[in-house]
Amino acid sequence: MTRTEGADNSNLSVLLELESMARRAETDNALHFLIVNETRKLLNYRQAILLSGDNKVEAVSSLSVVDRNAPMVTWLETFISEKTERDICQIDSNELSENEQTQFREFSFQHVVLCPLRIGDRLIGKLWLARETAWQPNELILIERLAETYAHAWSALLAGDLFKLSYLANKKVAAVIVAGLFLVSLFPVRVSTIAPAEIIPLDPMIVSAPIDGVIHELPVAPNTLINRDDVLFRYEDTNLRNGYEIALQARNVATARLRQASQGAFGDDSSRGRVVLLRAELDLKETELAYALELLNQVEVKAEADGLLVYSEASDWVGKPVAVGERVMEIVDPDKVQFRISLPVDDAIVLTEGSEVEVFLHAEPLTSIQASITRTSYNAHLTPENNLAYRIDAAFVDEHPDARIGLQGSARVYGEQVSLFFYVFRRPISTLRQFFGV
Repeated sequence: MTRTEGADNSNLSVLLELESMARRAETDNALHFLIVNETRKLLNYRQAILLSGDNKVEAVSSLSVVDRNAPMVTWLETFISEKTERDICQIDSNELSENEQTQFREFSFQHVVLCPLRIGDRLIGKLWLARETAWQPNELILIERLAETYAHAWSALLAGDLFKLSYLANKKVAAVIVAGLFLVSLFPVRVSTIAPAEIIPLDPMIVSAPIDGVIHELPVAPNTLINRDDVLFRYEDTNLRNGYEIALQARNVATARLRQASQGAFGDDSSRGRVVLLRAELDLKETELAYALELLNQVEVKAEADGLLVYSEASDWVGKPVAVGERVMEIVDPDKVQFRISLPVDDAIVLTEGSEVEVFLHAEPLTSIQASITRTSYNAHLTPENNLAYRIDAAFVDEHPDARIGLQGSARVYGEQVSLFFYVFRRPISTLRQFFGV
């Protein structure tokens, strides 16, 4: 048997295995996971994305959960909604507009195959496969074959769900269940949401650049306890010292010229007129010298209080030019800390000062820390993950000796009491209101 025949038999074996696994899938999630991940056994791709018939991303390869707010998901759903091809097609980024090419290169690999999953004229979903190298004709044939199997399996699961719902609707037990659900939905619960949390210093002292210049040295390592008047950082002083020497010499020259004019003023009327001008010039040089000395005295920036010195790394600042007022580091009290919670806009609830917060630090996932809200921001801010979130500060209810600046975790923020129905359907109701504009 030749090598080509061996490869064909291997592909056929994998193809049959995938078809069997797809038909045995018992839930939509299991089938979706199989489509975007297990297909890699047969086809070499870097990215696989499964979309529903209405162009909503259902699963992404190598991800367990799809983030609906991710920029890539938003872009792909918009991009796919404009594609109406009925058959498998390859997307060439060179045929797109400049704006589409920029977004395409940002979120996808160069070579893409888009394959509809159809049962007759019914569109079940779409499969997006992307990688760096071009797709071969024999691979497109395998994709079409798999698409038929996946569409059939997905359609069967959807039909099974519809059958179960219709079966329950025709039974008296359905009425009992509905009545029970209605009563349960009236049960009062406290609305809550989960958001990332971090321990930050309370009332830190900001150390900013007092003058324009280049930082030469940071003698104190970050996260070190310091005392008042300790040197925090030094500027490169070559220009400042030269400026001071020049101002000093200019002052001396102005003094000598004034002395000479004053001595000649006894017998020369013109010299008496120059004395006033030279005295004003000397005053100017004295002011310039005082300014140069003031700048030179600020070459060393010292601590104004005891505490813990917090900044990134010395290598981030040495040799870096800084402007007046630029934030360089902080001096904090390690015993005075609070929680900073970033509440996503989509999960925002009504909060008031004193609302209860329960925090689970990643370092101690089995221990909860009680806190209460002290401040909430009115405007949303961009987080490092490029998501909009409200900033919430919360104070410790009880002392926690293991709390350390920089520790992160998750915070459950509690709001007012609502019905269980509102608690469960709060997000869908919000989405519907945005969709219908009511």
